[in-house]
Amino acid sequence: MAGREWVVEALGCDPAALTSLPTLQALFTALIADLSLRPVAAPTWHRFPPPGGVTGVCLLGESHLACHTFPEHGSLCLNLFCCQPRAEWDFAGHLKRAFGATAVRVRRLERPYLRHALPARGS
Repeated sequence: MAGREWVVEALGCDPAALTSLPTLQALFTALIADLSLRPVAAPTWHRFPPPGGVTGVCLLGESHLACHTFPEHGSLCLNLFCCQPRAEWDFAGHLKRAFGATAVRVRRLERPYLRHALPARGS
């Protein structure tokens, strides 16, 4: 079994979009639908007092989806972890359209889970 994790950073975003719950919810909805993810509960959102942003998390049957926005810096951080293979998603295109990002960095990490023998006790 192997997991795949995407760590995404969007910079130069519109501060108003970064505090817009409907815009953030639409991002989660698109990701969940397009990648056939399986939420086990509705996403949870927390708004920080101005000038702070929003944090959102969604527990998935295959792991989690989370985002953190920083309107005071014009940035959004997104993390998606899946324990099952998933197609690539156009993170850059979606974040540029929805948040006006001027730069998007996507890092994809492969997380192999291999069975290893445990060392004998006392060694």
